[in-house]
This record gives sequence, C-alpha cells and structure tokens, in this order.
Amino acid sequence: MTPEHVPSSEHAQGMSRLNPAALGVADAARVLTRMGGKPVTEEMLRADIDAGAPTNANGTINLVHYAAWLVKEMSVGGAGGD
Repeated sequence: MTPEHVPSSEHAQGMSRLNPAALGVADAARVLTRMGGKPVTEEMLRADIDAGAPTNANGTINLVHYAAWLVKEMSVGGAGGD
C-alpha cells in the first residue's frame, strides 16, 4: 500500500498517528501551524487547492507534494499560501 492510501489517523497502542503523505485539510492546517512560523488555516489550504495545489485521489494532502507546489508557485510569483 502506498503512503497516500494509508489512512492519516491510525491507533497504535492508543495513540493517534498522522501520515504526512495523506493528511486531511484540518490535520494539515494544524501540522503546518505547529511547525511553521505563521498560522495556517483550513481556508488557506482550500484556497490553495482551488488554485491548483495537488491532493491525493481521496482529497487528502501530501505535505511533500504540497511544499513542492508552494515552491513552484513562489518561483513564478503565485500566491503560495500567503
């Protein structure tokens, strides 16, 4: 099973785990907010998705693919999530 097909929330020994290759929009917003220097909202992510940010077939976000898309958008002067 490829990483994007593994559910983002699994319970192993009572702990919730997130899969960075397949995060729901809400989980991705929380992770990016905690890891970055600025808040990232679900609305920001949805706007990026509407602008062409990649998603998996099931609508989840692969953070590596999303980051690559942001870099590409920034290099051509796109919004890039700001």
